[in-house]
Amino acid sequence: MNFTIDRQSLDELNLLGKFKQGSVYSLFNQVKTRGGEQLLDQMFKHPLTDEQQINQRAAIFRFFQEADLQWVFDPLQVAQMHEYIDTSSSKNRISNYAGILMKKTLSALTRDERYKSLIQGMQATIMTLKKCLGIVELLHTMGGPFQYRNQEIRAIVHNGQLASLIETDIYSNISVRKIAVYDHLLKHTFNQEITSVLHFIAELDVNISIGQVADRHGLTWASALPKQANTLQARNLRHPCINKAVGNEIGMQQQSNVIFLTGANMAGKSTWMKTIGISVYLAHIGFPVAADWMEFSIREGIYSSINVADNIALGYSHFYAEVVRVNTAADATCTGKHLLLMFDELFKGTNVKDAYDGTLAVTEAFSEYSNCLFIVSTHIIEVGEALKGRRNIQFKFMPTLLEGGMPKYTYRLKDGITEDRQGMMIINNEGIIELIGT
Repeated sequence: MNFTIDRQSLDELNLLGKFKQGSVYSLFNQVKTRGGEQLLDQMFKHPLTDEQQINQRAAIFRFFQEADLQWVFDPLQVAQMHEYIDTSSSKNRISNYAGILMKKTLSALTRDERYKSLIQGMQATIMTLKKCLGIVELLHTMGGPFQYRNQEIRAIVHNGQLASLIETDIYSNISVRKIAVYDHLLKHTFNQEITSVLHFIAELDVNISIGQVADRHGLTWASALPKQANTLQARNLRHPCINKAVGNEIGMQQQSNVIFLTGANMAGKSTWMKTIGISVYLAHIGFPVAADWMEFSIREGIYSSINVADNIALGYSHFYAEVVRVNTAADATCTGKHLLLMFDELFKGTNVKDAYDGTLAVTEAFSEYSNCLFIVSTHIIEVGEALKGRRNIQFKFMPTLLEGGMPKYTYRLKDGITEDRQGMMIINNEGIIELIGT
């Protein structure tokens, strides 16, 4: 069972992007190695849909956070180890020795750098293995949820021949014949084991960095429940990428699986919806969330419609693009999957009457699917009045306060439907009418 999220939802929630400003990925990308970054990418792009796997991964991250383990490897040496192990050599010991001897001879006669590169790669590999031995012994004494993986690598570094090689003073004067023996051991006899060690170092890189990010930003670990529970609950849930973000509570269950959200422009509706989407996504990859506490049932996908734009290439108007988006979400809902669906300001690309009718009809239709969680926001507060007869709909709003005739936004969620109508007041405050009349 795969987790479904399309490009639009990924972009609206700003989840991916190593160099994308303010992306969620960039918040967590504190890894030190290429292997660590590749593993982080894989985790970010493939959310889990099994609650046991999610809770197990989160437990490992939490263990590293609480253990406060520090990164002991030299990233340059790890990179050299990767390059060294990936460099081909002869599988035949005699041919391998002859090849290394030739490289050494050429290095003395010309500016051939291959022998120097081989020695540096071997030195980096053995030094990295020494450090790996140290950390697996430390982890062995600590126990914890990462112990099964640690034991696999501990068995490798304690293997007789490899253990002897790790104890070698690689910076001493070693004969070419012995270098050839070491090279053959690392690249052929123990190639799979060395590759496994590199994967282990990448895991350590991710585990340590995620634990440190959680500690630095005050993040917590969400608990995953089976999808049939159909719940999402959190206290003081915040946007992880906004400094000093205001937190709110959320509580959705099967009998209250729809949130109807109202509020003025700039009151915080869109940010709140993005906060929920980001938190649910992070929870499904076992990553920490910006909350005091969070519990969720497995979702099989997320669909959002927050920043729908027109598509000139396809000849779509803004309104038609919104219709297409709702249709896509409806198709996904009809499959019976347990989804999170979020719609911000439905049908704002058309007139008020059609927007009212469309928002009402779509919200009523989606509310029939008790296996999904829905959040719908709108300016058209009259829709809320028409929906009050449905027991599974919660009504929430983001308030606007007036101070000296100017709007002030608390970003604190409240129960009910907003009565704020400050649009004309803002127009008057900006002096637009007077400007036009001059």
